[in-house]
Amino acid sequence: AIVNSIVSTAWTCNLDKDISDLPDLETYDAKNDTLERRDDITGKVYSQIMQIESRLLPCGLHTVGVPPSADEAVATLVNIAQLDRPDDGIEGIPRVIAASVGRDINDIYRGNNNGVLKDVELNDKITEASRAAVRALVNQSTDSNGRVKEVKNFFDEVGGMFGGMFGMKKPWTQAIIDAGFPEISEERLEPVLAYLEFCLKQVVKDNELGGIMELLNGQFLMPAPGGDPIRNPDVLPTGRNMHALDPSSIPTQAAVEVAEDVVRKLLEKLSDENDGQYPESIAFTLWGTDNIKTYGESLAQVLALVGVRPVADSLGRVNKVELIPLETLGRPRVDVVVSCSGVFRDLFINQMNLMDRGIKMAAEADEPLDQNFVRKHAIEQAEELNVSVREAACRVFSNSAGSYSANVGLAIENGGWEDEGQLQEQFLTRKGFAFNADKPGMMEQQADLFKSALKTVDVTFQNLDSSEISITDVSHYYDSDPTKVVQGLRDDKRKPMSLMADTTTANAQVRTLSETVRLDARTKLLNPKFYEGMLSTGYEGVREIQKRLRNTMGWSATAGEVDNFVFEDANDVFINDAEMQQRLLDTNPNAFRDMVTTFLEANGRGYWETSEENIERLQELYAEVEDRIEGV
Repeated sequence: AIVNSIVSTAWTCNLDKDISDLPDLETYDAKNDTLERRDDITGKVYSQIMQIESRLLPCGLHTVGVPPSADEAVATLVNIAQLDRPDDGIEGIPRVIAASVGRDINDIYRGNNNGVLKDVELNDKITEASRAAVRALVNQSTDSNGRVKEVKNFFDEVGGMFGGMFGMKKPWTQAIIDAGFPEISEERLEPVLAYLEFCLKQVVKDNELGGIMELLNGQFLMPAPGGDPIRNPDVLPTGRNMHALDPSSIPTQAAVEVAEDVVRKLLEKLSDENDGQYPESIAFTLWGTDNIKTYGESLAQVLALVGVRPVADSLGRVNKVELIPLETLGRPRVDVVVSCSGVFRDLFINQMNLMDRGIKMAAEADEPLDQNFVRKHAIEQAEELNVSVREAACRVFSNSAGSYSANVGLAIENGGWEDEGQLQEQFLTRKGFAFNADKPGMMEQQADLFKSALKTVDVTFQNLDSSEISITDVSHYYDSDPTKVVQGLRDDKRKPMSLMADTTTANAQVRTLSETVRLDARTKLLNPKFYEGMLSTGYEGVREIQKRLRNTMGWSATAGEVDNFVFEDANDVFINDAEMQQRLLDTNPNAFRDMVTTFLEANGRGYWETSEENIERLQELYAEVEDRIEGV
């Protein structure tokens, strides 16, 4: 009966889109199934729920100068605590806990991702124990209002001596023991908890209003590194000027190692779903700010796919690449088509040079064409365009100098586009400028070469590598997504597979774009914690909700990877609920009008199928809101 209920609820929550072998609701009866099959179903549903539960999300907008609540501090520190930091000699809390039961955390993650019930349960238990430990740390410094303003130091000599004298376990150690891990090593925990205490001090430090006043007074404000606070808590505290990094130092060795792991998972997923065949070409999008935050992870992924290795000199500057022999690589060289953002072009011109040289090195390697897709496609395109193989191997593209974005997002945001063909042509025109290491300092219009390279693409790929920004938070991700562009260019008109790598947690995963859109919708747009948090901030909060709805429709326009239920459920939450409808209208009538317009546009463009009753309600509502705004 419990498994039947799980299956029924999974169908109600549209998890059948994420679990391909979820039993049919009408015919399935768990009592006729094997124990192994029941565990498999339960494990896969459990794994999906845990993915949703573990996402870090903003609960409203930030108020300058207000310290975080204890719950907010815990959520941030739990994510920081997940990551190993080998350079600092710090193991993540999940790794230490897993070791206490004789398991490696990476094996647990692997089983969890495959829906193995015992590993899903253990991963959940470890996550809850980690949260309990962090909460025990934060509780020591939480005031009567539930906020953390000043952090008590528990890692000084006095605190350690006091605990040692009485044989007491530290509060966080006891919390993990109480969560079911009695063999936890307090000694192994100490480095990560000391680090978390330091991070907590940085999170709550009251630096924002003071920093603003110093700037307004024309005073010098001490700069700090920019980046993602989960990956690099050194960016904290807030309220300081930011600098980025030394561009010549990326990709770092740590970034290369993470990139190789992601590429392995990416190719495994693609090989498993294509009868053991590797993709011949993958379209990549590279972002400037993301590569700053990750020290070049996505850049390193491009090099790894092609089968070249970045080489640093004695000063740590990465200015050379070397070809990895096919015997060492153990797979074919995968061709790439790289679309760089305007900011990446401005910041990382040397890295564009690095990629171009590496790709051309692969194209000119005397290797079998079935083991070197870069060379295979370069030869074909050289014949097609009547150019040399080296010229045909240009694979790094961006905007012209001084130009930014494809402006697809801008067109979608203001509704100023006729059809998808217009968006695709806009993308090709604005992003079709090739970088050529043989002609440094120039970005040449190479629309024909860009189209020729894109029409061989089997997979489009982007990275999610920051907890701060996800794919529906901003328009940039879909603005540069070439999925439908590639479909239009391919001779067989087949839509390429669209994938996203999520490295925002220690358990890095590669998901399909549709899975990622669903996950984002469930954790933000359709999540009461998210939209109630935004509504609590008033006028601007409603605009943030509307922005995510519009960006969700953007993915329909550029990739066609948004499920109908996302719009249907959003309509139920924000339109069919009369009380919610009134709250949105009273708080920000202009944003609410835009929300109604987005629903109508999604239906009109064929992205959302719904009842005539819903459309009529939206049309009437639009007229009412318009009258209210105009004062009629």
